[in-house]
This record gives sequence, C-alpha cells and structure tokens, in this order.
Amino acid sequence: MTDFTGRRAALAGVVAITVSPFDEADRLEHDTFRALIRRLVDGGVRAITPNGNTSEFYSLTAEERRAEVELTVAEAGGAAEVIVGVGLDVPTAVAEARQARELGAGMVMVHQPVHPYVSLDGWVAYHRAIAEAVPELGVVPYVRGAAIDGATIARLGELCPNVIGVKYAVPDPVRFATVARQAGLERFVWVAGLAELSAPPFFACGATGFTSGLVNVAPRVSTDMLDALHAGDHPAAMRVWESIRVFEELRAEHGSANNVSVVKEALAALGLCGRAVRPPSSVLPEERRAVVAEIVRGWSI
Repeated sequence: MTDFTGRRAALAGVVAITVSPFDEADRLEHDTFRALIRRLVDGGVRAITPNGNTSEFYSLTAEERRAEVELTVAEAGGAAEVIVGVGLDVPTAVAEARQARELGAGMVMVHQPVHPYVSLDGWVAYHRAIAEAVPELGVVPYVRGAAIDGATIARLGELCPNVIGVKYAVPDPVRFATVARQAGLERFVWVAGLAELSAPPFFACGATGFTSGLVNVAPRVSTDMLDALHAGDHPAAMRVWESIRVFEELRAEHGSANNVSVVKEALAALGLCGRAVRPPSSVLPEERRAVVAEIVRGWSI
C-alpha cells in the first residue's frame, strides 16, 4: 500500500494553483510557465497544481494540459508535490489521471463536476472511477457545492483509501466545520479552497492548508499567512489578510469574473507573464490595471 504521509503533509500548506501564460498568438508559453514554477519552488511552495481553475482549465486543450504537467514535474524536480487538475467526462478524467501518474505526479485534484444534475451517488461514482484507476496517487476532490455532505465524503473515503484530502470551497465556515467532522476531521487533509481570505476562519474550523492563486505573484505573502496560521498567531495572519484584502476582492468581483485576470495583471506588472486570458475570462480594463499595479508595489516583492 502506498504511503501517503508526505503527500498529506504537502496538502497541509500553500497549494499553489498555477497560471497558464499565453503569447500573442494564444499559444502556451513553455519557458515562462517553467520560470513561474521555479519561482514558486524557490519561494518555499511545496504543493503545485497545474491545470487548476486559475490555470484556465476549461480553456486548455488536451495537449496543453499534458504540457503543463510535464513542465511542472520537470521544474519542481521533487522539491514540491505535483497535484494535477483533472475533470470533464469520466473517461477523460481517468485517462488524464493515469497520464499524470505516468509523467511523475503524485496527486490529482478532481474538479467539481459541472454537470447541472449531480446526485450524491453520482458524485461518489465519478470520484471513485478516478481514484480506483490510480490507486498509487493521492486524490483530492474539489467541493464547491453545499449539497455534498460529510456522509458522502466519508463514503468515498471508505471506498477509496487514496482519497486523502478535500479542497473545500463552499463559502460557509460553519457548514465546513460540520462537513469536516461528519466526514472525518483526521481522515482527510482539509484544504481551504477559497484562498487566503477564507483561510483564517477555515483554519479555526479544522483546515490545515489553503489553495492560492495570489502565491504566483507573491509567494512570501502566502507563506507568511500559512506560518501564522500554523503557529496559531491570529493577529499576524490577519495582518497579512488586510494587506491582500483589496487584491482578493478585485478577483471576487462580479462572481469572480476577474479571478484569473487580476493575477495575470499583477504578474504583468512585475514583468513575469503577459496579461492575456482566454474566454470566458477577459483582460482587465485600463482603470483596474493601475489599481493592481499599486497593490503589488505595496507588497515590496
């Protein structure tokens, strides 16, 4: 049986969700992508997720998704756990989970199914098909819907020992506390899935890691928050929270329409990545770009 101790430890940290840099011809920029991965590793990040939502997962081709996994595994060089985002129809998710294993990743993160009709039994069946196809990999469901309860997550865990963590992204800490305890607070590594602004209340309720898109821009800011939360230093965590609040609120505007665009704009302000995004996202308007640049300057990166 695979020992998942190291992978569980990586989930109890900052789980970086990468961006996908595109050139003027709308092609994935491999060298820029590798440089961004190296910057995360050098910044102390020990869990990296290519093909996540911040990666514009649903806009990527199968070839681009494979390339992101190859580049991440190559650049991380064993210094960070690679958690590959998978999803779409069951055969595609299973095939890309197996591909992740073959390319050297240690975990997969399963995107919340986007089918409009999701039953609890169907949710279990979807994740079980993926987990059973790659028993050597750690599997992390990405939960965005409040209908997925603790008993359902517990049932999946009983069926699939390699389901080792849960990215919980329902914006309700009370609901999270209940679900985590029903499913098994110690059975799974609970990852706060709404980034840094949700991390303090979710940690108070049992989370031990959080996902981040901001970490692509400012690794030190995210790791400072993690260190404060793990130390139980709430005032220090909230000082970081205050410093990033406006940035994260910009990402959350209009139903998170600019979630990726704000991160890429910040990277563009630093000269690390172009601002291009793919539909259904769009580039920030001019007046917002200056706001983002000013915020980034305040972080002294």
